[in-house]
Amino acid sequence: MEKVLIECRSLCKDYDMGAEVIHALKDVSLKIHKGEYVAIMGPSGSGKSTLMNLVGALDVPSRGDLLVNGLDLSRQDSDQLADFRNHTIGFVFQQFNLLARTTALENVRLPLLYSRDNNAGDSTERAVEALERVGLADRMDHETTQLSGGQQQRVAIARALVNRPSVILADEPTGALDTKTSIEILDLFQELNDSGITLMVVTHDPEVAGVSRRNLMFRDGEIIDDLLVGNGAAA
Repeated sequence: MEKVLIECRSLCKDYDMGAEVIHALKDVSLKIHKGEYVAIMGPSGSGKSTLMNLVGALDVPSRGDLLVNGLDLSRQDSDQLADFRNHTIGFVFQQFNLLARTTALENVRLPLLYSRDNNAGDSTERAVEALERVGLADRMDHETTQLSGGQQQRVAIARALVNRPSVILADEPTGALDTKTSIEILDLFQELNDSGITLMVVTHDPEVAGVSRRNLMFRDGEIIDDLLVGNGAAA
């Protein structure tokens, strides 16, 4: 069995809304192994996006422990968390979050500009490599406005890949795409997972969840079901 890559121990996240405290996550404990492909499902407000934000170090837990690749995120300062995000996590969003009036290549290079271990020549080479990996070798000099929605999402995936992350976190990655393009993106995710990248995908879509290997079902800040749907290795 592959090693545990992500471990939550009694993980809690509270939000102070003035007179009310929202318990977005309540004592969540789980393990995700290296190479798993996990879909996170549940209604709005169930805690699924909160979990992804914590794993991606975009937010910090209120209580409990969260370890990613052996690193205790609750014990890191802001600079250490920024380095963690830059080297360990790749993010893919529903609305792509690409820079307008810039080329696909420039968008993919962007994360490398914040990395202290890359020079300009290396960043261009790696960005080209990432775009080739997602099938956009012939579109790298096109501006984002010249690309279809599916091509823009492929650019976003290439950007997530460029720092060679251990984990890709995707939040509703097919939510802005038509059915045909969604299938193409899911096929790409499967290829990335087959190459050893761990995937966590937040989705409302049962078809998106169905191509993963493990489904985590959230409700009211808690995991209510943990199902194997393929050859994953659930804890």
